[in-house]
Amino acid sequence: MTRILLLGGTTEANLLAQAIAKSGLSGVYSYAGRTEAPMGQPIHMRVGGFGGVEGLRAYLQAEAITHVIDATHPFAAQMSSNAVAACTAEGVPLIALERAPWTPGEGDRWTHVADIDAAVAALDGPTQRVFLAIGRQHIDAFAAQPQHRYLLRLVDQPTALPFPADVVVARGPFDVAGDTALMQGHGTQVVVAKNAGGKGAVAKIAAARALGLPVVMIDRPVLPPRRVVHSVPAVMSWLNG
Repeated sequence: MTRILLLGGTTEANLLAQAIAKSGLSGVYSYAGRTEAPMGQPIHMRVGGFGGVEGLRAYLQAEAITHVIDATHPFAAQMSSNAVAACTAEGVPLIALERAPWTPGEGDRWTHVADIDAAVAALDGPTQRVFLAIGRQHIDAFAAQPQHRYLLRLVDQPTALPFPADVVVARGPFDVAGDTALMQGHGTQVVVAKNAGGKGAVAKIAAARALGLPVVMIDRPVLPPRRVVHSVPAVMSWLNG
């Protein structure tokens, strides 16, 4: 009997959960638990970590998982690496549903950086109004550049921040008109973003292009080799193969 563990938290994972439910396959949708109110899913849900590679191996055994799908955010490097290690150790087939990264086009003013630390370093200099569009997890690192006025857009209202900031609480997907208005309203001068890829978060990149704003673009982390596809139908074909 097929039993699927879907590592989710992305738009693509939500679409895949719907496809799994429609197919009648048995699956568990796993959220990392970083948001206070994760979206409901048409298959069974679990929230929280596994306890590293050994914890994930134990879960695969206990739940008789036959297939693992990694549809986490492209920057969830630890979870993705753990999935490769656990599935290899247990002999469980693994596939990744991965968004294609964004690529710069005409009018884009990107500075590529390797990681969060490099993005922090790229903001060294005079005071600017910075749209820090990276989610909640790595905000604290930017306390090293306290001279800036930051704009944050988060899924949940933060309980505390390491620096004064304008906070917008909202859940995507967003559109170009809305993001353009947001940046204009806050006088944004530079955008910091992760190269998440996909359509749900690209509006800020298009808005920055339209406004002629520079973008500090954080490149994706390097992950262990794994099978990767870029569409829900490709995953379903793999499951049914």
